[in-house]
Amino acid sequence: MSTPAVLVTGGAGFLGRAVVRRCLDRGWRVRVLGRTPPGGELAGRVEFHRGDIGDGATVDLAVKGCDYVFHVAAKAGVWGRWEDYVRVNIEGTRNVVEACETHGVKALVHTSTPSVVFNGEAFRGADESLPYGGNWLCAYAETKAAAEALALGAASERLKVCALRPHLIWGPGDPHIFPRLLARARAGRLRIVGDGRNRVDVTHVDTAADAHLGALDALLAGRANGKAYFLSQGEPVNLWEFINRLLVGAGEKPVSRRISLRAAYWLGAALEGVWTLFRLKGEPPMTRFVAVELAKDHWYDVSAARRDLGLRPAVGTWTELDRLAGTLRQN
Repeated sequence: MSTPAVLVTGGAGFLGRAVVRRCLDRGWRVRVLGRTPPGGELAGRVEFHRGDIGDGATVDLAVKGCDYVFHVAAKAGVWGRWEDYVRVNIEGTRNVVEACETHGVKALVHTSTPSVVFNGEAFRGADESLPYGGNWLCAYAETKAAAEALALGAASERLKVCALRPHLIWGPGDPHIFPRLLARARAGRLRIVGDGRNRVDVTHVDTAADAHLGALDALLAGRANGKAYFLSQGEPVNLWEFINRLLVGAGEKPVSRRISLRAAYWLGAALEGVWTLFRLKGEPPMTRFVAVELAKDHWYDVSAARRDLGLRPAVGTWTELDRLAGTLRQN
């Protein structure tokens, strides 16, 4: 049997690199599609295709000759031009699906997000029977929902597809969540939104990456086709306890100042209006979507992923958080 060839879109990113490492550990031939090649320990170990996921010809060339595809690339964040989110998240996914169908790819694992069910309300132990959301409040959530539906809609016996919804991915090398929290804390701009008792799911990057390989194995074994799965460490955490433990461990003061959800929501609405009117660069310091996410419960039932994908935490949440915080303090 020949060595499988696999494409990882966004393979130079935070989660993408972790998926690439696991594919290489299996002895597979790995191809990466992205804007920058993966460096560090991955440099020279993968075939790199530079390009825009929104360009159909580029994607077609990257997929050609591959047996499996992990579609990790996405435009994340809560602020930006609608057309950019459409091009990357929707058109990019459509390009990946069409190329997979054209070139006889056997299995596609699509990286989604719990934001696809966002509706402004709290979720406590909800499962995959939830419908797609509404009242999106940001282009990311809306376009990722459309992308997931597009990917799952292509599932067949010829091309097996599943979608994974990891919540709040973190870990060593995280370029998004922890750096932003630390920067805001140091600038005195971090506030507890709401009553501070809300619980959320978190997902270590190694847990998420393991689940991606587990999803591929499940597809090839005849499970998971056409399905979406929530992913997490399996135990929700108090969001502000989690954040403050990171801050204190990293040598910063814990956040204690508060703002109500109502005040944060309307502040976000006002700032969104200002940023839109004056076409300001960067993200507003608060948006309506972020206010809701920071104040409400968001944790999900991951029993389906445990059953079908073999989901389990790769590390202990609090032990790894303390270790990572200590590293941040030293650096």
